Amino acid sequence: MTPARPGALPVVLLHALPLGSAMWRTQAEALRARGHTVLTPDQRGFGAVPLGTEPPSLDTVADDLAALLDERGIREVALAGCSMGGYTAMAFLRRHPGRVRALALLATRAAADTPETAAERRRFADLMLDETLRDQVVSRTTPSLLGSGTRARRPDLVDEVLAMATAAAPEAVAWAQRAIAARPDSTSVLRATDVPALVVTGAEDELVTAREAASTCDALPRGRLVTVPDAGHLQPLEAPDRITGLLTALLDAAATAATADRTREETC
Repeated sequence: MTPARPGALPVVLLHALPLGSAMWRTQAEALRARGHTVLTPDQRGFGAVPLGTEPPSLDTVADDLAALLDERGIREVALAGCSMGGYTAMAFLRRHPGRVRALALLATRAAADTPETAAERRRFADLMLDETLRDQVVSRTTPSLLGSGTRARRPDLVDEVLAMATAAAPEAVAWAQRAIAARPDSTSVLRATDVPALVVTGAEDELVTAREAASTCDALPRGRLVTVPDAGHLQPLEAPDRITGLLTALLDAAATAATADRTREETC
């Protein structure tokens, strides 16, 4: 493993639902090779992390991340989140301002769920806890996380994602769906986030529309919108090299911005 480069901004990569931190393996390896400290935490209930007894809330997940960073002695980070990870990233911005120096939101939206969408999430959570229906629901809904082109070209990836979804603890998936359903609108939070920022959408995303991605980007003072062709909702897995390149460019922009800020401070 390449040692962390002095001055290199630490990076946190937050996973989508119902996957785990392994979805970021390509990006984590590449960024570590550039000398960044990279954290890919599993959300509570995923991987080896206990779910705990807290009621469903992304604020709790954001506080979990803050505690992890404090434990590692890390104050500021570049924060990237895909889908659920993006919602957690926005909760972190709201609850722990001043700790994010670069932001990437993939397959996510700033707006809160409509009442209809929130109710649908809660119904899905109930189905995940029904042992007679769970497997059928997972096998029916999981492929839609990938774009139609990916499903046609990469049956191996479809199988991999389905295996990860099947392995996820049902209680954790239900908890996360309820937490996402209860999240507030984050548009005002993004408007106050004046850092280099990236919003990524897949041209074949069946869950987050291009208009929603554009609206999210518009809220960011320094937002850049990128559409990844031939990708759906899980761009880090569907277009790993493209996402690695975008994150690398974002980190370079953050380093340039930090240098400019130091120069202004020294001049003053």
